[in-house]
Amino acid sequence: MTKAVMANPTGTTDVESRWGFSARARVLGWILLLVGSAVLGSVLVSRQVLLGGVDQKVDAELTHEASKFRAFASSNLDPNTGKVYQSADELLGRYLERNLFEHGETSFSLVDGRPARRSPGNPPARLDTDLAFITRMAATSRPAFGSWPSTAGQVSYVVIPVSVAGNTTKGTLVAVFFRDQLRAEADQVVRILAVVAALSLLLAGVAGWAVAGRVLAPVRAMRRTAEAITESDLTGRIVVAGNDDVAALARTFNTMLDRLQSAFTAQRQFIDDAGHELRTPITVVRGHLELMGDDPEDQRATVALVVDELDRMRRIVDDLLLLAKAERSDFLMPGAVELADLTVEVVSKAGPMAERLWRVDAVAEQVIHADGQRLTQALMQLASNAVRHTVRGDEIGIGSAVRGDRVRLWVRDTGEGIAPGDQARIFDRFARGPAGRRGTEGAGLGLAIVRRIAEAHGGSVGLASDLGRGATFTMDLPLVTEATAAPVLSVR
Repeated sequence: MTKAVMANPTGTTDVESRWGFSARARVLGWILLLVGSAVLGSVLVSRQVLLGGVDQKVDAELTHEASKFRAFASSNLDPNTGKVYQSADELLGRYLERNLFEHGETSFSLVDGRPARRSPGNPPARLDTDLAFITRMAATSRPAFGSWPSTAGQVSYVVIPVSVAGNTTKGTLVAVFFRDQLRAEADQVVRILAVVAALSLLLAGVAGWAVAGRVLAPVRAMRRTAEAITESDLTGRIVVAGNDDVAALARTFNTMLDRLQSAFTAQRQFIDDAGHELRTPITVVRGHLELMGDDPEDQRATVALVVDELDRMRRIVDDLLLLAKAERSDFLMPGAVELADLTVEVVSKAGPMAERLWRVDAVAEQVIHADGQRLTQALMQLASNAVRHTVRGDEIGIGSAVRGDRVRLWVRDTGEGIAPGDQARIFDRFARGPAGRRGTEGAGLGLAIVRRIAEAHGGSVGLASDLGRGATFTMDLPLVTEATAAPVLSVR
């Protein structure tokens, strides 16, 4: 039956929580397991190859020993005296005397069924004293190969009967190879390989642990950064070095933190702004409603005031929502915008706001890639601001121009102007200048909205003003056409 592994609230599985294996240990463990399996397989295959080589060598040596003896005996002359051998014992003795035997092999002769001579050296087992083996060898009437158990393990042998013409003595040559001894030597080599492989694997594990630590360092940094992040502190970032997948993950994590910080900042600012700006109209509405009497005239005045305050609250909320949306990627919906049509339409729409001398200063005959509705909204905000700070007979001009790779949209007026001390903060949220010649004061969000629209297009907004000489608000935007829209247009 399969046992399900449930995820706990920390995002790790119960098995991971129980054993506490880190990613570093798991990665290294799997690598060592795979490498160890490959090494073990290589050692086992090497053992089989070496043992197979031992068996082939023994078989080849047995055949070679028989061939070598036949070649030696075929001359029928003693190489020391040059005379013909007189007996099988003499032939076998000379052969054993003149041949060198390697480690793991021995030879001896039988004469009439009894041990006669043996090759030099001390073999692992004395088969020439094994009565059962000698009896079997003596009974062999023709060359033969075979195997035999000994005190030194399994041996392979070749037995060759020998006789000399004119002599009735029966001789036998027995060549023995200690197969198990040779296989044991091969096993010793395999054991050495296994020890070397194990030490190499251990060293690889130590080195792999260090390397895995360096490779996974950004992951641990991400964990520490995530643990350190709170609602009040979203500034933690990971120092990224390199261009591998882990470094790419760290950069993506930093980008995600940037988005989160921006979203939290916008949310916090929205809450602070809403609380700050809505507190006053709510207090005013509540106070008048509590003091409202039964007099119909007083009630009508109170209702009119409450409706006016509620309208102001709605405008404030709309502006705050617009500023909050300005942080989103879908704030702009760019398309083809005719600057000339945009300029003329804004002047036409702004005209009914108040009796002013409305002017079209200049129009740019250029099609750009931008959000026409947002640009119209920004210019209308600037026109509304100009109306508040002018009176009947003052002039308000709206224009557009293209200079090099920049687009300029402006609204100017001949009103009261703005003091130098106010110009640096005029585009901040809820920053208010003088009440204006009309005696009205806005919520202080209009120019902040204009700045966000300009920044969303990759541009900026500027102000040139002198007290008593009016003001000129200018939106400076990059020139983006339909052909260059994708790589250039920035939505922030």
